[in-house]
Amino acid sequence: IFNFPFIWHFNTYMGAILKIFLAIVIVSMMSNEYSYRTLKQNLIDGLSKREFVLSKFLTVILFAGISTLFVFIVSMILGLSFSDYTEIGIIFSDIEYLLAYFIKLLGFFSFCLFLGILVKRSAFAIGFLVVWWIAESILYGLMKWQFFKDTEIAEQVSQFFPLSAMSNLIIEPFTRLGAVQSAANQLGEEYSKNYDVQFLPILIVCVWTFLFIYWSYVILKKRDL
Repeated sequence: IFNFPFIWHFNTYMGAILKIFLAIVIVSMMSNEYSYRTLKQNLIDGLSKREFVLSKFLTVILFAGISTLFVFIVSMILGLSFSDYTEIGIIFSDIEYLLAYFIKLLGFFSFCLFLGILVKRSAFAIGFLVVWWIAESILYGLMKWQFFKDTEIAEQVSQFFPLSAMSNLIIEPFTRLGAVQSAANQLGEEYSKNYDVQFLPILIVCVWTFLFIYWSYVILKKRDL
């Protein structure tokens, strides 16, 4: 798993699982703005609501950027230490997974920022996030097994759900491993997944990111603080 270029796929997928910890920080950050009335004080001091949302979005970008840089450094260290392939062309051949990772975090953190502004309380915002994830899963299940059996409609529709779109940015890497492929072939099964980073999920997540930031501004603009 530490061979280049597979390590980019594996580490970005595993790193994305841990994004919930930074998400809690972002939600708590917004909750504290309300709890300690620093948001109201900043607005009194002359900061516009648009500038406030922009400053929080820049914080989101910073968090996503630092996390991406961390994954890059760790992957380089592990890869250069344990990989059987250290040619420059091979090392950076799947580097697009880092772009997908950054966009995935950017979209997810923007969603958390939106929930933090919408709900105000960090615990409720995280709870809402969990409920949203469950709702997407249930809706996908209903389409897949109830309404559109034996078709690809469920996949085609669910790819536009925000959390599903973020998930689709980086496909699970485990079935890509040679050992798994060999075992599957012995059992008469074959994996035909496309593990590449696709443009459509990137576009969908970018659109959702814009909407979450825009809706955050709209809510803040209309809310009496």
